[in-house]
Amino acid sequence: MKKILLLAVALIAVSGIAFAQVDLSKVKDGVYFAQDKGFSSSGWKEQVILEVSKGKIVRAVWNGVSNLPGATDKKTYAASGKYGMIKASKIKAEWDTQAKTVEDYLVKTQDINFSKFDAKGHTDAISGATLTVKGFFELAQEALKSSPVEKGSYKDGWYYAEDLNFDKSGWKNSVLVTVVNGTIVDVVWNGISKDPQAKSKYVQSQLGTYKMNAKNGEWYVQADRVAQAIVKAGDPAKIPVKADGKTDAVSGVSITVQGITLAVEALKAAK
Repeated sequence: MKKILLLAVALIAVSGIAFAQVDLSKVKDGVYFAQDKGFSSSGWKEQVILEVSKGKIVRAVWNGVSNLPGATDKKTYAASGKYGMIKASKIKAEWDTQAKTVEDYLVKTQDINFSKFDAKGHTDAISGATLTVKGFFELAQEALKSSPVEKGSYKDGWYYAEDLNFDKSGWKNSVLVTVVNGTIVDVVWNGISKDPQAKSKYVQSQLGTYKMNAKNGEWYVQADRVAQAIVKAGDPAKIPVKADGKTDAVSGVSITVQGITLAVEALKAAK
C-alpha cells in the first residue's frame, strides 16, 4: 500500500510539472503581460510583455517599475547609469543591456519553458546575461497562461510625470504609467521628498514614518486604490476630480488625488 501511495504521489508530481509547461502552439495570437505581485526588497517590480503570432513569440520585453523616489522604468533608469549593475557585473554590462540579451534569447530559441537555473536563479546557458533570469521566465510563463491584453488607444511604453515644485510639506508627486497593447496595465503613484536622503512617500508611508492615521488607510494604501482605479477606468481623465483636489469616484480614498492629474499629464505623450 505504501509503495502504491508513493507511486501515486510521484505521478501527481510529474503530471503537475507537465501541466505547468506552456505549449506555444496552443497560445492565441496577441500581446500578453505579467508583473510581480509587489515590489522587491530592492524596490523593483518586474514586468514581462510577450507578443505571440502563429504559435511563436515574436517580441519579448523585460522591464520593471519601482517604489524608489523619482524612478522611471527600469530600462530607462539603468540606461541613465542610476541602477549600477555595470559596476558589479563580471561582464561590465548594465541591467538594460543584459535584459535585452535575455529577451533576444527567448525570441530566438522559443524556449518558454526554460529551466536551466542555479539555486540563485542565474544561468550559464545565456551568454551575456549574468543577472538573475528565473523571474523573467516565470513571468513569461505566467503571462502566456493569462488572457491577452485588449487593444487600447494609447502608444505602448512607460510614461512618467512629476510635479514641477515641492509642496509646503516638502513633497512632490510622481506617476509612472505602463501601457501595453495600447491599454493601461499598471500605475505607480509615488512622492519625492525635498530631502534628497529621504525615501519615497510610498515607502515612508509603508514604514510608518509618513503617517496620516486616516480611517481609509495610510497614504500608500489609498494611492494604490487610486492607481487601480485608473487601470480599471482605462483613462485617468474619466475619473472626476473635485475643485478641492479630491474625488468621490474611488471608494476608500479621502486624500487629494494629484496622481490622477499627473497620469493625465503623463499620457499626453502616449496619444
